[in-house]
Parts: sequence; C-alpha cells; structure tokens
Amino acid sequence: MKSLNKSPNHLKKYYTIFLEVGIIGSLLIFIIATNINFTPSDEEYTPTVEKQEVITMEEVVKTEQTERPPPPPTPKVPVEVPNSAVIEEEILDINADFSLNETLEIPDPPKEMPKKQEEEEDFFVAVEQMPELIGSLSELKSNVQYPETARKAEIQGIVVVQFIVNEKGEVEKPRVIRGIGGGCDEEAIRVTKMAEFKPGKQRGEPVRVQYSMPFRFILKE
Repeated sequence: MKSLNKSPNHLKKYYTIFLEVGIIGSLLIFIIATNINFTPSDEEYTPTVEKQEVITMEEVVKTEQTERPPPPPTPKVPVEVPNSAVIEEEILDINADFSLNETLEIPDPPKEMPKKQEEEEDFFVAVEQMPELIGSLSELKSNVQYPETARKAEIQGIVVVQFIVNEKGEVEKPRVIRGIGGGCDEEAIRVTKMAEFKPGKQRGEPVRVQYSMPFRFILKE
C-alpha cells in the first residue's frame, strides 16, 4: 500500500491551484447570493417615496410708520412751602376807568413808510458832444510828480481814473479803475481834480457825462 502521507514539497506544489479554486468559488457564491430575490412573489413591492417639503412664498406687506406727536411736557412738581414762609402779595394799581357804555376808539392803522426810490444814474456814458479838456493833456500831466515810494520800488505802469464831468465842466467823484499802487493811484486822482472841461451836451443842453483818463508812470534811465 502506498503511504497517504504527503510530503510538504508535494503540498506546496498544489497550493496555488487550491487558492485559485477557492477564490473562484467564493466569487460564484457572492454572485448567486446577490441575484436571489428574498421578497415573496405573492406581494407586490411598492417603493416608498419620501414626502417632499413644500415651501410657500408669502408676500411681505411693507408697514408704514406713522409719526406720532411728541408727548406733552411733564408738569412741574409742586414744591412744598413751609407755613412759616411769608408770601408777599403784589398790589396792582390800576387807575384806568372802564365803562361798558363808552365807545372804544380804534386807533388808525400805522402808516406805511414810503419806499426809497432807487437812485438812478444821473449821468450819460455817451452824448452827442463829449466833454473837452481845457488846455492840452500834456500841460495837465506835467503836474504829475512821480511818488518816491514807487520810484524806490521801481513801480511802473498805467493808472486809469474814471470820473464825472458835471454841467459846469467840473470833475466829480474821481476813482481809480486800474491802479499800480506805490502812491501812483493817489497822485493820478490829485492831478485829475485839477482838470477843467467844457461840459458835454445832449440836444444842446449841458449834461453830466462819465469820463476816463489814463496816466502813464515810467521811470527814465
């Protein structure tokens, strides 16, 4: 009789075959188990459907806040006065006599103050016959003295003086409309007041006319 005992070398030879057979068998058992229907055939299977939550949108109505009047001021708390305090009584001396039968005199309403009339310009800017300077312009400007302040600061330029020639040919209200400072503006006004004119005329009548005159201040080397 052959011995049933197998050597370890003989078992190692078939180890891989036994392992592959075992893996294949376990896979077949798993496939068969997944395909078996365990539910009874008589009852129909009804899947359960979860109830969905319904969301409803509500329109929010905008509320208007009504402004309430401020609360009335709180009344002052009365202060207790001790009995020992002396309250002075005010005596009203009324000397007026009043009678229900007398007729009351209604005072006159206050008189309205007259509105000041706006001052209108009482001169002309352009007339038929403009004012004429008596004498030459060079003679008038020969009276100009260069201010020492302007000379030291070497200020040069043109000063324009505007004024009114009245009905008598006199200069009124001279003012500098273009100045250079350094005392030149004041000097130009001083010389302007020395000028005499033949008055301007409108329709043969002497009138007030606005006039302007330039003064040139130049330092000579």
